[in-house]
Amino acid sequence: MTKRYLGNIITQNPTAPAGPYENDAAPGVWSLAEAFAYTKAGLWPTAGNAAPRALFAGGFGSNYEATIDFVQIETTGNATDFGDLTQTVYKGAGTGSKTRGLFSGGQTTGGSAINVIQYVTTATEGNASDFGDLTDTMRGHGACASDTRGLFAGGENTSSTQLNIISYVTIASTGNATDFGDRTVSKRDIAGFSSQTRGVFGGGQPSSTNVIDFVTIATTGNASDFGDLTEGRQNLAGCSSPTRGLFAGGNNGGGDVTTIDYITIATAGNAIDFGDLTVARDRVCGTSSHITGLFAGGDPATNIIDTVTIASTSNATDFGDLTVARFGAMGASNAHGGLA
Repeated sequence: MTKRYLGNIITQNPTAPAGPYENDAAPGVWSLAEAFAYTKAGLWPTAGNAAPRALFAGGFGSNYEATIDFVQIETTGNATDFGDLTQTVYKGAGTGSKTRGLFSGGQTTGGSAINVIQYVTTATEGNASDFGDLTDTMRGHGACASDTRGLFAGGENTSSTQLNIISYVTIASTGNATDFGDRTVSKRDIAGFSSQTRGVFGGGQPSSTNVIDFVTIATTGNASDFGDLTEGRQNLAGCSSPTRGLFAGGNNGGGDVTTIDYITIATAGNAIDFGDLTVARDRVCGTSSHITGLFAGGDPATNIIDTVTIASTSNATDFGDLTVARFGAMGASNAHGGLA
């Protein structure tokens, strides 16, 4: 056994760190040099570095849902109950910061689109609270975020008007959204994701579009054209690392697809084939850590959660199951590509 202190007071070897997150452990007594070496390797438990957690909220199964589930992204397994939304929501959009998950708009019981933004503290299970209101009622819109701002784009309002509006909030506060600018197209049933600087939105209907456009999150202004999806589709899901964004599933106008394609967020251009979902479906939702992408639920109502490694190209594999089979849910995480 290695002597840890002079005088042979403590002699037992410490246990290797379980991981870099604040809820991981490194039992034992360590020298500063050893702790520094594990820190440089990204393996030392660090306060404030929460384990990547994904939330899946709302949707429609046998009825409109208020359920919020969670999973630990880097560990496969079935979802666990987190709490409930303030009201049932279908076809809303989710995003968030390292500490908060935001769930915006959607359609509720009775079929009306709503303008409500709800939030939760991602690390602590519990019910959602009111955050503020969107600039219009929205369903089928997209969302993305940086460390500080959440953006909400496109969709359709209660009057069935297709929207090109983009609005934003400061995630650390509560309050109503503010106008950001306009998308290049007015579409509903789109997907969104981000890097730490750019927000990206793609797909949608009418006409199962292949349009992808983007904005710079820290500024305000209208979106610019980015490129095209490998095939036009609607009701698709998005997720990202800091460098690469994925669009998954949806309906191309002829039926549900398994398609996953990807872009390099910093470089405008057309999407490239990534692989396939385990099952063809639309109204799927997505979220991610910097490493792992998750795609959950889908129509017809399913509890499937698929997983991919974002940096590679390959088909999705099974991750586990949602607590409730549903489609049109909202995905959010504390570790997606828009966060440092």
